[in-house]
Amino acid sequence: MAGRKEVTATIGSVKKEKRETPAKISEYFGVNTFSECTMRTMVSENTFRAFKKWQSEGTIITSSQADEIANAMKEWAVSYGATSYSHWFQPMTGFTAEKHDSFIKLNGTGQVLEEFSGSMLIQGEPDASSFPSGGLRTTFEARGYTAWDPSSPAFITEVDLGKTLCIPSIYISYTGQSLDKKLPLLRSEETINKAALELLKLFGNTDAKMVYPTCGAEQEFFLIDRKYAKLRSDIILTGRTLVGAASPKDQQLEDQYFGSIKDRILNYMNEVAEHVYKLGIPLATRHNEVAPHQYEFAPVFERSNLAADHNQLLMDVMKQVANHHGLECLLHEKPFEGINGSGKHINWSLADDDGNNLLNPGDTPEDNLQFLTLLVAVIHAVYNHSDLLRASIATAGNEHRLGGYEAPPAIMSVFIGKQLRRLLDNIVKGKKKKITKADIIDFGIGRLPNLPRDITDRNRTSPFAFTGTKFEFRPLGSSMNISTAITMINTIVADSINNMVSKINKQKKHGDFTSAVLNTLSETVSECKPILFEGNNYSKEWLKEAEKRGLENESSPPKALKALLKASNIKLFEKYGIFTKDELEARYNAWLDIYNKILDIEGKTLLEIVNTQVLPAAYDFQIEAGNSLDVLKEIADDETIPISIHAVDDRKEMFTNLTNDIYYIRRNVKELSERLKYAEKQDTREMATYMSEQIKPLMEHVRRHVDDLESIMPDDERLLPKYREMLFVD
Repeated sequence: MAGRKEVTATIGSVKKEKRETPAKISEYFGVNTFSECTMRTMVSENTFRAFKKWQSEGTIITSSQADEIANAMKEWAVSYGATSYSHWFQPMTGFTAEKHDSFIKLNGTGQVLEEFSGSMLIQGEPDASSFPSGGLRTTFEARGYTAWDPSSPAFITEVDLGKTLCIPSIYISYTGQSLDKKLPLLRSEETINKAALELLKLFGNTDAKMVYPTCGAEQEFFLIDRKYAKLRSDIILTGRTLVGAASPKDQQLEDQYFGSIKDRILNYMNEVAEHVYKLGIPLATRHNEVAPHQYEFAPVFERSNLAADHNQLLMDVMKQVANHHGLECLLHEKPFEGINGSGKHINWSLADDDGNNLLNPGDTPEDNLQFLTLLVAVIHAVYNHSDLLRASIATAGNEHRLGGYEAPPAIMSVFIGKQLRRLLDNIVKGKKKKITKADIIDFGIGRLPNLPRDITDRNRTSPFAFTGTKFEFRPLGSSMNISTAITMINTIVADSINNMVSKINKQKKHGDFTSAVLNTLSETVSECKPILFEGNNYSKEWLKEAEKRGLENESSPPKALKALLKASNIKLFEKYGIFTKDELEARYNAWLDIYNKILDIEGKTLLEIVNTQVLPAAYDFQIEAGNSLDVLKEIADDETIPISIHAVDDRKEMFTNLTNDIYYIRRNVKELSERLKYAEKQDTREMATYMSEQIKPLMEHVRRHVDDLESIMPDDERLLPKYREMLFVD
């Protein structure tokens, strides 16, 4: 294999042939999806109406209607060249999974026919023992089922030599328990739909038939040359660099952020966009991020379950297309030490079936009261259930970001802006008896044109910020499946809305409706006031202030995940039918197990890199440095050569530092090896604590000495690509 120098000399853009695509995105957007428009042209009107009723009311279609839809889906897919189908689902790993089956069936004469029935569409059967179950299933109990999710359109994936029809599905055990991330999300959507409709009715809106959460996930990522990635076993096995000294230039100048996009990257982005547009993913934004070779994609808002599916698909496409361009797409939250990691901000709101954004203030006092009630319900939800939000972002990768002055800390707080904060404070003080549009947003621009303006500024350090018509949940990691976080938000907000409706109804018995709402708002804001914070969440002062307010700060995944076992949280989820107690315990066990395995792989990979690459090169340099010192001492003893004694002392100091670094690395890797062996003997919960408190800090200690060594070793003796190469060689 070529070394660093040889690889660096060959780095460059991969020549791509110009691909002919339609001039307008609208001409091919969604061409690889079995959309409702396509379905309507291929099935009877009765079947299509039954399908829509299934989506809106849960009235399941008949077997003959399922057969009709399945046949139409098969005919459509085959006409585009698909030869197989797959139930595409989201197990508790956080990734996606699929098992492909062909459409073919042999008839009595040995001829092959294409067949796809309603039963094949609605249900599949992957091996349940091969995916995390967290104890819901034993190893020998293999039966599990996938079931078609009709709320998300089927789609075609394509590679150079074939196409596959993918059917978005949920994944359950033989006993009917959820083994995935999608089913709880769908349950939470229905829960918040019911709660929000009750709120709307309270304010006189009886026209809305459905309310659904909308989301848009801002996807950050790194791109490096694939040749460099192949030279680094840490990137190959863990997705991040386990060693590597900082480059003289990192992101200090911030010249990367929103800068011009280099041709190689723009070609990559254009191909990603083409693929995802065909899949019906409304990608809207792309730009350079703060760190070198860091970028972002962002979509248009969609219904939350569709947004979750599309984000998983987007990540798959990003990885695949990177290979076409000789690039490696890094989705790890912290692939490079010392520079910004990658997050995935979820923009969350609520909309009714007419497309009205419920977090957009209205024109009438009643509309504004409704908006404020929903706003306060969300704030109260975060205050009451911040532990569940922390649990939803607790992963090994994300642990590197939280509180690192590049992502919000693990302390949950809510930013709403000074204007809304003043309004809520005035309601608490009883100064507001009527809410006008001017209270919500006062343009204050005199005779200038009436330009639109958000009702708040943005606070990029806040974990849960109201940014005008939506909330932004910022602590998610870039590699994470967003389904769990959305499920948590939907559930806790639904519960908070129900509590607000109940309080308002009680208050109405003692006065008029407006007073009842304002009294409820006053009472609720007073209770959850500690969660409101408008300042810098990165500051040390906020850490102290948050502690005074009684807000928790827990970034350790093993500790944060314990929220799933809390009795009050189990009661909450069981109340709304989102999770059973067993399903919550399963997720706790499964996610702890994943955390343990990630750190175990990282620890063993670090040992391999140090023992087989770092130390052998260091020993060679140590011999060279020792020989050089001996020569210098001999020369210094020759009185005819006037060499300062300080020159010898300086070389001794260099040799001493080098030798000490090697010693400390050796001592710590031996300790790391022993600790990893000890950890493997513990049960899942004990192991997670040990990994977090013993293994992770020791790995960081090893890294510090390895990185110090890199800074003094000759460049030619360094086998691993350096940061300055991976991040600054195009």
